Amino acid sequence: MLCHAPIRRISRVVVLLGLLTATAGCSTWFSSDFQDPDVQLTDVEIIKARLLEQQFMLRFRIDNPNERSLPVRGLVYRVHLNDVELAKGESSAWATIPAHGFEYYEVPVHTNLWRHMKYIVRLLEKPDRPIAYRLDGELKTGLMLGRGVHISTNGEIIPGNFIPE
Repeated sequence: MLCHAPIRRISRVVVLLGLLTATAGCSTWFSSDFQDPDVQLTDVEIIKARLLEQQFMLRFRIDNPNERSLPVRGLVYRVHLNDVELAKGESSAWATIPAHGFEYYEVPVHTNLWRHMKYIVRLLEKPDRPIAYRLDGELKTGLMLGRGVHISTNGEIIPGNFIPE
């Protein structure tokens, strides 16, 4: 029995050193050297537009200004057209953004705008008039112990650009 006590201590020390080594790579995400990535909504693609269900693909460009590659493990989002909530949800897709590089990150969105149909039809009556949109969310970065990066983007879309002739 006395032989097992030193082995247990050694194994605990080895496990502790392994954990410290594994988290050392993540330390740049918690240090003052870490710079938040820049996230921009670059494209909204209409996949399906039916009466009770609409499907879109939101395409984001994520720029990583850091010295190390940046793992992205998801995105929580909320999209508004004027004051109407178009969609909200969470994507759990993974991506790795290279150091000093960028990647595109796509998020499929499913929504039902039936309860806002009158308002949206009024907005679409003048297809050349811009409609304001707002995107709020949080980009989940890091592996196990990551950090959330707040996203807030405002802009305008012109409905006529998305309506086929």
